[in-house]
Amino acid sequence: MGSLRLYLITRVILALPMIFILLFLIFVVLRVMPGDPVLAMLGDKAPMAQIQEMRHQLGLDRPIYVQFFDYFLSLMRGDLGSSLIWGRRPISVEILEHFPATLELTISSMIVMLLVGVFTGAQSAYKRNSPTDYGFRTFGIVIYSIPVFWFGMILQLIFGVYLRWLPIAGRIDPFLSPRAVTGLYTIDSLLSGDILSFVSTMQHLILPSLTLGLVLSGIFTRLTRVNMLDVLRQDFIAAARARGLKESAVLYKHALKNAFIPILTMIGLQFALLLAGAVLTETTFSWPGMGSYLIERINYRDFPAIQGAVVFFALLVAAVSVAVDMIYAFLDPRIRY
Repeated sequence: MGSLRLYLITRVILALPMIFILLFLIFVVLRVMPGDPVLAMLGDKAPMAQIQEMRHQLGLDRPIYVQFFDYFLSLMRGDLGSSLIWGRRPISVEILEHFPATLELTISSMIVMLLVGVFTGAQSAYKRNSPTDYGFRTFGIVIYSIPVFWFGMILQLIFGVYLRWLPIAGRIDPFLSPRAVTGLYTIDSLLSGDILSFVSTMQHLILPSLTLGLVLSGIFTRLTRVNMLDVLRQDFIAAARARGLKESAVLYKHALKNAFIPILTMIGLQFALLLAGAVLTETTFSWPGMGSYLIERINYRDFPAIQGAVVFFALLVAAVSVAVDMIYAFLDPRIRY
């Protein structure tokens, strides 16, 4: 237990400088790149005196190191700052409004990713060097190589434009909105008994979830196959077959269970990356999540909002990574040393 505690403390300590360096780089890059948030707010034809007054009010006329020091002190107090546009709203409030949409998309994409990736990988390992194996391995390579935005647009054309089976944008139909409890429309609509909102939410989730989930399933196809091949050679698998167990039980109950530790690690990392990196999918499907929020604020040069979103993502990824390491260290004590 002592070694586990020391390992976890070390992982947390190592995550802190990573977050600080990321914050510093984002802060500096935003201020040296072309574009002025004041001009984005006031327009190019605003009087110079008004522009300078606004820059002074926002503190943008001070040296960069002074701005960074003030911002870092605010972060230590838990204050992400206020947006430069849309009424100077607190960034923490805006993140809470957009994050549930990203979380809902991430969870549904993870389900698709695991169902497809783990199944194809397990079947590929079980039927090694057969046409099924070659087919699933090719699927894993090809699907992961497809640009996610292009794949999303193809699904939009097929199922939204040509067949008209599913909506191609948004999170729910206009004039429908479940009573807010968790911010997750699927859960909120069920809690409030709003069946129409639930059906609409599920319809809007299908295409972006398939887009993101299928593209990332290629990783798990290959990862599951490699680990399953190693486990299927073990003696306890031969013993299970000798006892007369069904092949499905041998494959999924025994082999897959023992091959799941490295897969679990990748699940945690992919979950963190999905939360922070679903920008292209959200933009393609006009999904009102953190990805769309970040793109919008980059276009407006809204420095505090961009920094706040990056800090939020960094903390989220670090927390998930540490949590995965905790689970991994608990399941496999060898990695603590």
